Amino acid sequence: MTSREELEAQLEATRRQLEELTAEVAWNDEKMQRTQRREMRLLQAETLDALLIALTDGLRVSYGVDYVSLVLCDADHDIRHLLLANGTPPEDFPKLVMVESMSGLAPQYIALRQPWLGNFAACDHQLICPGAEGMKSIAMIPLTHRGKLLGSINLCSADPLRFTRAHASDFLAHLGVIASFCIENTINRARLLRSGFTDVLTGWNNRRYLAVRLGEELARARRDGTRLVCLMLDIDHFKRVNDTWGHAAGDAVLKELAQRVEAQVRASDVAARYGGEEFVVLLPDTNVAAAEKLAERIRTGIAEAPIDLPGGESVTITASIGIAEVCPKPDDKDLKTLGDSLIARADVALYAAKSAGRDQVVVEAA
Repeated sequence: MTSREELEAQLEATRRQLEELTAEVAWNDEKMQRTQRREMRLLQAETLDALLIALTDGLRVSYGVDYVSLVLCDADHDIRHLLLANGTPPEDFPKLVMVESMSGLAPQYIALRQPWLGNFAACDHQLICPGAEGMKSIAMIPLTHRGKLLGSINLCSADPLRFTRAHASDFLAHLGVIASFCIENTINRARLLRSGFTDVLTGWNNRRYLAVRLGEELARARRDGTRLVCLMLDIDHFKRVNDTWGHAAGDAVLKELAQRVEAQVRASDVAARYGGEEFVVLLPDTNVAAAEKLAERIRTGIAEAPIDLPGGESVTITASIGIAEVCPKPDDKDLKTLGDSLIARADVALYAAKSAGRDQVVVEAA
């Protein structure tokens, strides 16, 4: 027969076991809730910029780790162009690593289909975790699309025991699935938005996009105390091209001109087809002297070589360019009027270039 002391000991052991199980359930429940909150923040990111921040700084804070990087394969520079179109160069995200190929970056990428947890080794992981100093363990979470590896989220810790192969990785694997979906979704959304801002013929930004970016660049110039320069370009005697060779030839000229101008401008500049044969380039944080030199390079680049036309013929064209600048004051409130004035003044300078004989650059009168 069991003694009272033995029964009490069994009850105490059962109570302790029950407390441990209750604590484990509560911990698992809290872990599940934290995971859901992380994933919800990713799903709620409406723009590519916001998602990139959530996947880097957001996960670093949420997981309480020392370092997070995000590797994305961007073979066609599509993601880069989408970020630039939104006015945010990829360099604004220091923990974003954009590559043209996933090969040769880290040995784990060869067969990375599930999260890999283990020791951080600078020789293996320095390319995917730039600037990560003193890290001892890493969790590499694959990002995939239709079975193809497109990148990874890399959580790093100075604690060698934070990420080990003994740890379960189910939650991390699910995070990778959600993150992959969110990346694809926001990229497609950005593409759709950009399609409404793109000139179909040249692939350049259109006038609608220019209006949005002009306001953004004026606000940036006002905040930073910098200048914004506007180039307005018009093809000389463009009507003759259409009248002589037809509109297909005119389209070929417009597309080639856009390519020649694009070859001269910076990634941070905003180039748009303004309408017809008119193009506008906004040059942030640039003075008139530098803008005039750029405009001369554009002008000579347009005129230096004939443009091939459909049917085997070719034509040499020239362009006139007008330049105007603005330096918004801190108390400038009406940026739309300021932007309209900048465009109008560049147009006046363009008209002066036309009146002076075409194929030249004219800076607005002081």
